[in-house]
Amino acid sequence: MLAAALLAALFAAILPGSAVADGGDGSTPDHWGVIARNTIGSPVAELRNGPYVSGVPASVAKPPFGRGSLGIEVANNSTTLTPPSEKVDFGNEVDFVGNRILTLRQVGFRVFQTGENVVYGGATNMPNIRFEIDPNVPSAPNDNYSTLVWVPPGISAVNANRWSPYLDATTTGTWYLTGGETACTSSSPCTFTQLRTSFTSVSATPTVFSVAVGKGRDNMWVGAIDGLRLNGRIYDFERDGVRRLRAS
Repeated sequence: MLAAALLAALFAAILPGSAVADGGDGSTPDHWGVIARNTIGSPVAELRNGPYVSGVPASVAKPPFGRGSLGIEVANNSTTLTPPSEKVDFGNEVDFVGNRILTLRQVGFRVFQTGENVVYGGATNMPNIRFEIDPNVPSAPNDNYSTLVWVPPGISAVNANRWSPYLDATTTGTWYLTGGETACTSSSPCTFTQLRTSFTSVSATPTVFSVAVGKGRDNMWVGAIDGLRLNGRIYDFERDGVRRLRAS
């Protein structure tokens, strides 16, 4: 009986559960990767070791979790489309489906910005967090798709070429919806608090289709992301896969 109980406990620890509103406690490494239908051109989004740098404080010289990160490379003028720039999303299209956006309380990541990226597009030339959602706005019942985008605060050249501290998307940067379902649009972005109010003011109950980090379509950018946080979980990008950690 004891052996059977221990075996059951072992399987419970290894096998994923179902996705929950907490942020996808049941997500599995197999479900993370480049979202092909949201990728334009031939960009790179690859799990890698590093980057590591020297000449900076040890706390910002290496990936914040483990040994690896998600390396991203996009070009600004490499396609025959309009605009000609590339785009890439790396994310999960399975484990967060149906989660309610309004249960999101903690979200953000860490980024490796470079001085060259600042030259290419300024301090705000940064990657994004994107949620594909069903906005569920009662006044627009046939509108079943939009993308909710977080635009992080800029990192200037003087603070580049190192890992950033945690960039908290609930207190920094701005948010917008690509479909204009609320007052938070690309031309009039909102804070996280304003975003939540914009949903509740129109009685919207948005739910998730996918969660991703990515870049484009705008300026060339070459860098890395690590430690995507969604509520009580941190998603650690490592060369051999995506690890799910409990936030402290």
